[in-house]
Amino acid sequence: MGKALWAELGRRIHHGRPEELERWLNNEAEERGWAPATKNRYVALLNLTYRLAEKNDKVRLNPTRLLRMRKENNARLRFLNQFAPLKTKLDYLKECSDEESRLRAVIVRNYPEHLPEFEIALNSGMRPSEQYGLTRDRVDLTRKIITIPKSKNGRMRHIPLNSVSVAAFKALQQRSLDGAGPVFASIRGKPLEGYKHWFGPAVSEAGIKDFTWYCLRHTFASRLVMAGVDLRTVAELVGHQQIQMTMRYAHLAPAHTVAAVERLVANAPGTQQTGEPDTGHTMNQVPP
Repeated sequence: MGKALWAELGRRIHHGRPEELERWLNNEAEERGWAPATKNRYVALLNLTYRLAEKNDKVRLNPTRLLRMRKENNARLRFLNQFAPLKTKLDYLKECSDEESRLRAVIVRNYPEHLPEFEIALNSGMRPSEQYGLTRDRVDLTRKIITIPKSKNGRMRHIPLNSVSVAAFKALQQRSLDGAGPVFASIRGKPLEGYKHWFGPAVSEAGIKDFTWYCLRHTFASRLVMAGVDLRTVAELVGHQQIQMTMRYAHLAPAHTVAAVERLVANAPGTQQTGEPDTGHTMNQVPP
């Protein structure tokens, strides 16, 4: 939030009523394209600030206490090739029929130095903070495993590496002379702060709608489930502390669920070889 916006917010807090402040915040959120979670973080910060000021006798009342949180959709699920890419006028992309081939083509053409970090995100499922905070001493290419000392849940976790990730890490090794330095560095060896400066433009040029870097993590988990990996294992690989978080991917394993309900047929009394239950009467007949 810019200084001008903070100044206007402060003015409205001191001179306006809560409902007017609420209306103004909602209008700002709509104009600026804030997600519900973004507005909620600002409201939470304001509320905490005034509660601390009230506790320390700096203010008499908390004017933000009546501000309402917006409902967040934490079950949002977006992965590569979920939809068809948008139409493009770029000749080099016209033969790319799906989202992933489009995105790869753009990265190879415009941002080739970032291809390894894209491959690692797509094949490891790391959170952005885990990936861009990774140091070389935490990557064991011999055992093919990454060690995250403290994950989002506060626990250490270990991430196995497939052959694509191993190849990507080897491609990055030459960028850092320090054995314990950052894994993700520029071609000059300086640590990368993140992905926004190149990934957003790449997604836009590829014609992929509503896709962020975090969606690569969703793609990782989704593809595991679609490949038949059980949800407990997927939860372990992505670092979910509770299986409920992983359940959002359960519907992507239709073959597994179909096989489960088919067991009712296989185990039904009088089941014939064809799998049809032997009832001795047609559907229009009433059994005795």
